[in-house]
Amino acid sequence: MTTTTLAVLVPLLPFLGAAAGLLLGRTAPGFVRPLAVLPILTALVVAAVVAVRQGGDAAVDAATELTPTGSVPIELALHIDGFAALVAVLVCMVATCVQIYSTGYLRDDPRYPSYAALVSLFTSAMLLVVYTGDLIVLLVGWEVMGICSYFLVGHYWETPEARAASIKAFLVTKLGDVPFLLGLFALATDAGSFRITKVLDTVAHGGLDHPTLIALLLLAGVAGKSAQFPLHTWLPDAMAGPTPVSALIHAATMVAAGVYFVARLLPVFEASQAAMVVLAVMAAVTMVGSGVAALAQDDIKRVLAYSTIGQLGYMTGALAVGDRGAAVFHLLSHGAFKGLLFLAAGVIIHAAGTNSLAAMSRMSHLRDRVPDAFWTMTVALLALAAIPPFSGFFSKESVLGAAEHVTTGHTEHAPGAAGWLILVAGLITALLTAAYATRLWLLAFRGRGAEAPDHGRQPRSMTVVLWVLAVPSLALGGLAYRTLPDWFDGNDLTPALTTSVIGTGVALAGGLVTYAAWRHLTALTAVTPIGAVAAHPEGDAAQVEAEAIATHAPAYGDVASAPDPADPGRLLLGPLHRHAAVGFHLDAVYQALFVRPVQAGASLVRFLDREVVDTYVRGAGALPRWLGIAVRRAQTGNVQTYVSALLAGTVVLAVAALLVASGA
Repeated sequence: MTTTTLAVLVPLLPFLGAAAGLLLGRTAPGFVRPLAVLPILTALVVAAVVAVRQGGDAAVDAATELTPTGSVPIELALHIDGFAALVAVLVCMVATCVQIYSTGYLRDDPRYPSYAALVSLFTSAMLLVVYTGDLIVLLVGWEVMGICSYFLVGHYWETPEARAASIKAFLVTKLGDVPFLLGLFALATDAGSFRITKVLDTVAHGGLDHPTLIALLLLAGVAGKSAQFPLHTWLPDAMAGPTPVSALIHAATMVAAGVYFVARLLPVFEASQAAMVVLAVMAAVTMVGSGVAALAQDDIKRVLAYSTIGQLGYMTGALAVGDRGAAVFHLLSHGAFKGLLFLAAGVIIHAAGTNSLAAMSRMSHLRDRVPDAFWTMTVALLALAAIPPFSGFFSKESVLGAAEHVTTGHTEHAPGAAGWLILVAGLITALLTAAYATRLWLLAFRGRGAEAPDHGRQPRSMTVVLWVLAVPSLALGGLAYRTLPDWFDGNDLTPALTTSVIGTGVALAGGLVTYAAWRHLTALTAVTPIGAVAAHPEGDAAQVEAEAIATHAPAYGDVASAPDPADPGRLLLGPLHRHAAVGFHLDAVYQALFVRPVQAGASLVRFLDREVVDTYVRGAGALPRWLGIAVRRAQTGNVQTYVSALLAGTVVLAVAALLVASGA
């Protein structure tokens, strides 16, 4: 087969798997799991073959006109360069691990067939975004992901948290999608085409008439989809969905789509210095704010959610300094270790019966109950904290190195102010990342108190994929930074000495300070067992998580879920802790600025409709009815009455005629 044919199969296979899974979910449930795993596994193999054939050389381009429009044509087009080839492999790898993991995690869930089909459709939509060469087709995949996220985040629809989270995710991302759509149309109008290659050619020749307006409109959609400030608030709440869904959204789909889009169309944004500065400010605020918020979260999945927001900030920061190679490099390494973090967190939640780190900190020997999750999560947290030689070190340092090059004038792709902003914010975030990663590890695995319940070994389908993702988390960075430049425009991804030393130093400092704070607090606070943790039979992990989401308390046993007095985050943040724990009250701000005015407007419209419009409608019907009643009462059936009325009327008319005649 040709490379083009193979590339078409990559998004098509999971789409067909999703369609078949929906059709056979009730009639032939035995086929659901094979239909969930095999198509995406085959797509992974095909994507790897496409990547090998592409090899970082010239992009693979193919197109056929979808429909004649009379002006700007819409085409089914492929544009596969080194970025697209590698990102597609990442998407397929994480999606395959998620589907395999889900066969054990949701093995007793009656809604598993629809869940598995939606995951496959979600993956297919992301692959369409990655491979397409036409902006309208990209928009289709972009919106399908939004719909799938709505249903997947709301999988536990019986809990109010999941329902609210799914609606919030849908509305916030749609808020960004409206200006995004306008930006696409404006871009196509200036370029005369929706084809990405033609758009980039127009930009190269200075053909954009409104570069700043277009870039800012597109950035609104990117901020919503990739959970960047100020449209990031939906992502922590989206943790109400199943843990495998969280892994998929955070590691390979949805949030990665915005970063990938900017990387694909980076020359469009570079055409406007103002847009690059806005992108840098957005990335810097996102990085630092999410790092502080993560340090204050009690829910283990919300810690990882804010971590994702911060790492996406690194990626957009790399794009703000004009280095899409560093951005996609960090996207790849982050996809591996963040997928691992969420899947390992799912194992821990099942074992502990709670999402609460405070409750886990009161359980001893939890790490002995989940050895696979303990070791693999340790690897992933070291990668997250950018400790060498783990993959996160190389990709994060490539971002900081790119910012350093801008500040020293080695590149002119971005303003110097953007370089300084990303460099300083990146170093502060490195400190915060190591701090909250250390805190998570200490509270989850160094707990003291009642012994954690022993549920036996987790299903092999849930543990094997952890080790699969641990390999790139450990080895991807060291192997990739020498070979990836051939795929990424030839940009040098070798970590710079200055930023490597400073970045590693602040990361180690963040981890050590957090550990010292924890040791100090545990020495001051005697953690006494509160009740006994009741053992329970092996159960459905999804049911455990649903109960934990609904109550935010242990689903098994009697373990205190009150704040842990030995939590180092409280000591490190001080008075800032209570504000950071609620995301600096951004939801309250949006409630006051947008939600309440809209609700007030809706109440006014309802009042006008019921009390004003309906009053006129009711009046229009009542007047003829009253006239009819009056006329009906005059119809007595008495002939003498009728004759008398006729004579009286005649007299009145005669008098009126005489008066008129005399007046004339």
